[in-house]
Amino acid sequence: MSNKLWLNNYPAGMPADIDPDVFTSIPDLLASLATKYADKPAYHNLGRTLSYADLARLSRDFAAFLQSLPGLDKGDRVAIMAPNLLQYPIALFGILQAGMTVVNVNPLYTPRELEHQLKDSGAKVIVILENFASILQQVLANTPVRHVITSQLGDLLPAPKRWLVNLLVKKVKKMVPAWHIEGAIDFRSALARGAAAALRPVLLTREDIAFLQYTGGTTGVSKGAMLTHRNILANLEQTGVWISGSFKEGTEIVIAPLPMYHIFCLTSTLSFMKWGSLIVLITNPRDLPGLVKELGRWKFSVLTGVNTLFNGLLNAPGFERLDFSALKVVVGGGAAVQKPVAERWQQVTGCAITEAYGLTETSPGACCVPLGAAWNGSIGLPIPSTEMSIRDRDFNELPVWTGVGDIERHTGEICIRGPQVMKGYWNHPQETAKVMQDGWLKTGDIGHVDSNGYFTITDRIKDMILVSGFNVYPSEIESVIAAHPGVLECGAVGVPDPKSGEALKVVIVRKDANLSRDDVIAHCKLHLTGYKIPRHVEFRDALPKTPIGKVLRRMLA
Repeated sequence: MSNKLWLNNYPAGMPADIDPDVFTSIPDLLASLATKYADKPAYHNLGRTLSYADLARLSRDFAAFLQSLPGLDKGDRVAIMAPNLLQYPIALFGILQAGMTVVNVNPLYTPRELEHQLKDSGAKVIVILENFASILQQVLANTPVRHVITSQLGDLLPAPKRWLVNLLVKKVKKMVPAWHIEGAIDFRSALARGAAAALRPVLLTREDIAFLQYTGGTTGVSKGAMLTHRNILANLEQTGVWISGSFKEGTEIVIAPLPMYHIFCLTSTLSFMKWGSLIVLITNPRDLPGLVKELGRWKFSVLTGVNTLFNGLLNAPGFERLDFSALKVVVGGGAAVQKPVAERWQQVTGCAITEAYGLTETSPGACCVPLGAAWNGSIGLPIPSTEMSIRDRDFNELPVWTGVGDIERHTGEICIRGPQVMKGYWNHPQETAKVMQDGWLKTGDIGHVDSNGYFTITDRIKDMILVSGFNVYPSEIESVIAAHPGVLECGAVGVPDPKSGEALKVVIVRKDANLSRDDVIAHCKLHLTGYKIPRHVEFRDALPKTPIGKVLRRMLA
């Protein structure tokens, strides 16, 4: 939109643009932070805190170890498959310092999903929590991975706590299925070997790829969005300037319950680091009593989350008795924050949820509600150095919605342009061409913009289903269920759900008259991550279809 009418409603002092080139690379940023905040706490998890100097030293050691492995060069992909642990930021910054590219992997992936991502990315190395090593073992031979680095849950804790935690996880709770991977190296040994090795300087440019962040698309094929160092650094500046108005350097405490493998948590944690903040990593946010207990240990000033997490906390015993006196910023993303949740949250905590909007392809921040603003159903205003536009099917820009007339004439696809927009999809030029035009990213989200510059989402072009902030693609679900011998045909669709925003519903035409809901769920659990398991299973005699035989998903809901 050429006139950028949203600038008229920017908070006081908010710049229209940011400088995306303050740093040349993410390691350049870390080096600056390690110098400025050397003794300040950077990350905390399971009772241990790393300072910014600790983080720089350990990630340097991991980088030197990676460079010592045979067959690895600048730009090679290294996967991380773990929950939020201190090992994660060490490995992440280490990979980038070695001049390589991070491939974030959901640790709940099934063997089929893991194999696809490792093969598509061409990852040569994987860092994996041994709880998931048995999954890797099943597919390793079919992937390009040649080096496996395994870690135990308590590896970064001091002895004897480290031994006790690892013993408890493995022998008492039996959370580590038996596995054997020839030549696997443990994380602590990797750090020790790296500490004794030299780190070769790597010349990184802003256009080098920092992350292959996997997401889906209209076809349901999982693709790696190529996010450059400049994309990420620009988004740190953009989101940082928007939310940091009251931040004080070296004093903020950020609670990070969302997984670092998800783009929302990944970029927000890096953004908060710019103020020398302490990031408290939550390993298992599903344990709400444990999360409430952890929150009670801190006078936290920042919390990131999704609607389902906020709703869960509001209904968790003891949450309302926590000390919220230091709370400055609560950012909700990943999925729309529902009005009842937003209103109750502000009533209980005294702090409004700031709703943010973005995509994996935009690193992810693109649009945000001003801090402290009450819920209004919109996704807010484009953040600095970001252009947003509503386009019709022929890519013509549509006029703003003034509140009168037919709103459909003002409703189209939301398109985004800015320094945070991805380079494209890894090895998928045709998929890239579908979503990129003249520097604009076509989001697949349908909405309108009002005369104050506020954007509102009303629907999605894509059949994508959003379950608790995670993308679920109907074609993937359908292909898995259709493989069951008792299924003739099926269709998948999202239906409204008060807890997860949307829930997955599948409609099935049986081949075997005895096929039951339990049979379908059991089959899905073998091949799909938990959030992709259908909540609703319905059996019909036939599916609604177009004249050419395509299932009409919209009629299944």
